[in-house]
Amino acid sequence: MKVVVGLGNPGARYQRTRHNVGFDVVDSLAASPHAGRFQSRFQAQVAEVLEDGEKLFLVKPETFMNLSGRSVRQVMDFFQVEATDLLVVCDDISLPLGKLRIRAKGTHGGHNGLRDIQNHLGGVEYARLRIGVDAPRDDAIDHVLGRFRPAERAAIDDAVALAAQAVVFWARQGVEAVMNKYNAEAKDKGGKNLN
Repeated sequence: MKVVVGLGNPGARYQRTRHNVGFDVVDSLAASPHAGRFQSRFQAQVAEVLEDGEKLFLVKPETFMNLSGRSVRQVMDFFQVEATDLLVVCDDISLPLGKLRIRAKGTHGGHNGLRDIQNHLGGVEYARLRIGVDAPRDDAIDHVLGRFRPAERAAIDDAVALAAQAVVFWARQGVEAVMNKYNAEAKDKGGKNLN
């Protein structure tokens, strides 16, 4: 089993904000006809989906972004999942709008949700898929908690769909293969080399 954690903040106030693109990717995966319904467990909304023979356990922590590690730790402990079978999906203000970057490991890079997961897991040896939400013009908090402008919506919807495909590819082929495929696609589409 693979665990896919989408980071975001719970509640209608935060739906479809920049900080919640991780939730959006998990919701996209949960829309599959092979997915079960979300249930409250592990301080999260969780669902299972079977994609191409791979069982994915989808997680949307309800602890708010900065405390996401609590929920992730509970899931990892309960299912006795190794960090190599974990993929965390989140926003990234250092990437251009809609660009994906997948890494096998790394630091939190200033992202408080990743920082808390790192603290609870005791390290950085888990994969992460970051989705660019563009750099803030002014206040970073207002930026990430704000909704996308109408002109940005199509690009972010495309990025969410591509990220969902990347998650399934990761589950089937592994982190190196998904990095080679999707980071290379980002470069081919005019983005900088993100490997």
